[in-house]
Amino acid sequence: MEKLRMTSPDLAAANIDKIATMFPGVTTEAIDAEGNQARVVDFDLLRQELSGRVVEGPQERYQLDWPGKRVAAFSANAPIAKTLRPMREESVDFDSSKNLFIEGDNLDALKLLQESYLGKIRVIYIDPPYNTGSDRFVYPDSYATDTGTYLAQSGQVNDEGVRLKTSVESDGRYHSDWLSMMYPRLKLARNLLTDDGLLFVSIDSHEVHNLRKICDEIFGAGSHKNTIAVRRGIKNVQAQFEDLSALSQGHEYILLYARSSEVRLPKLSLVHEDRKPGKWDTYWRGTDRPTMRYELLGVTPESGQWRWERGRSLEAVANYERFLAQVEGGLSLDDYYLDHLTATNVKLNFVRRSDDGTVQYYVPPSEGKLLSDNWMDITLSGNETEEFDTEKSTALLQRIVRWACGPDEIVLDFFAGSATTGHAVMNVNAADGGSRRYVLVQLGEKPNEKSAAAKAGAGTIASVSRNRLRKAGSAIREGAGSGGDLCDVGFRALKVDTTNMTDVLRTPDETDQTSLSGLEDSVKPGRTGEDLLFQVLLDWGLDVGVSIAVEQVEGHEVFVVEDGALVACFESSVTTELVRILATREPLRAVFRDSGFASDDARINAQQIFKELSPSTDVKAI
Repeated sequence: MEKLRMTSPDLAAANIDKIATMFPGVTTEAIDAEGNQARVVDFDLLRQELSGRVVEGPQERYQLDWPGKRVAAFSANAPIAKTLRPMREESVDFDSSKNLFIEGDNLDALKLLQESYLGKIRVIYIDPPYNTGSDRFVYPDSYATDTGTYLAQSGQVNDEGVRLKTSVESDGRYHSDWLSMMYPRLKLARNLLTDDGLLFVSIDSHEVHNLRKICDEIFGAGSHKNTIAVRRGIKNVQAQFEDLSALSQGHEYILLYARSSEVRLPKLSLVHEDRKPGKWDTYWRGTDRPTMRYELLGVTPESGQWRWERGRSLEAVANYERFLAQVEGGLSLDDYYLDHLTATNVKLNFVRRSDDGTVQYYVPPSEGKLLSDNWMDITLSGNETEEFDTEKSTALLQRIVRWACGPDEIVLDFFAGSATTGHAVMNVNAADGGSRRYVLVQLGEKPNEKSAAAKAGAGTIASVSRNRLRKAGSAIREGAGSGGDLCDVGFRALKVDTTNMTDVLRTPDETDQTSLSGLEDSVKPGRTGEDLLFQVLLDWGLDVGVSIAVEQVEGHEVFVVEDGALVACFESSVTTELVRILATREPLRAVFRDSGFASDDARINAQQIFKELSPSTDVKAI
């Protein structure tokens, strides 16, 4: 039994626990004065988390390190002057759908979503570049290094630039660039997860070791739940080759991490419809063991064997007979099929006779077979689009979504690729009536010139993704018939772009009288009211998938978000009567274009109107 501590609490250890909850990557191990291992805070890393610039620190510690890591960590916290702009023409059911497809650099997208989706994402699945040398990751990060910079940072050249090592540049540089690309994205992704949220990352043997280390640092080593093995196709090898440089890789991995180490996973079962018929429902096995053949209910198999040893089987029969004796009216083996009976922890696995009177023995049907981290029963790659040879199968993503995501929760994939995750979410919703939502992010890069997508003339991978979502949604809606509208098969397309606001900061010597007129309006030319609305949603931390209605009030375009959670008018001229009408609706928030007021007095008057008619409304201008 445990002993009482009999001392005052260790406040330092408690504080370390609190810090680790907020920043799991800043705790590490060290040797104390008595030579014992102790959990400590890496203050260099903690300072980096709390700083808006790169923090230098020479202290050695147990960690994964690479040239450019500090800059990569800093980049996760660095603010950006960007926004999400709607793409109505690329969307499906823009006004009603809560699904999002974002085109752009996912690092920017993750930063823009930090407030609106903080702690709201239940499942994140990503299939990042594997860094095999044949794949390309083209994310335009400023910290990706060229060869000269890498050699200098890693100490492979002296002050004069003379090479100090004979290793080739690929030994470390490409690992470093890949790690610098992944690190800030994973840090930002963790912020978006719910308290019980889960991260799934597909990877192969090239970077699985490094990925595991940076995830341990970001999420905490205790948050690693499983490294799941998934089957992949094995390339055929010509018979004339007698030896190989290495064995073909028959599987890949999915690293599974939780938001925190305390998270418990839901039970994962392989449902009957996923099983091969006939494999699980016989009481005897194909193997031939005479010691496992004995008389049971008057039958002795001539070949094969019973599933259980004799004592266990006889106990199950006795339990079953006791059960029948307790059933009102009595039942017989001829007409009763027992499902889910457990008596003294022994399930009965044989329950009926065939028409000719022969006793048949069956394993009773159940909800499913518990699965481990061995998913070799499922195919990793899919060919739903036939445009990419690395896309994941919908079956794989449907298993993850069905298992780990509740019926009204959100799934995020910021390496969307061919949009398999979005397709899987819609399929699962159509199957169980759920209302799960997806948020997909895909860079607008050109497909590999050798891919079927490029040969078919696809402009960008993002366009291929959206096209797949359209086709999948149409197929689901058609298959659902009259009830097809109950499932959200649309998506709201957005793109990462520069801020809608003009840069009005000028020094006196940069400003003359003729340029002042161009600085009166804080909004860039060509930006619409809807563009401004989405930046307001992000700045206010509101869900970007909210319902939006457009109304004409007093001849002005007015956006009404979530039935009054926000009203917005970005017209160049705002009248007092318009302000009064909007105030009588008592919205939670109201926003106007600053230049829409004719004067400072008009702006102050608008604030006063809201103060009188709707004092709880938060009124702002852009």
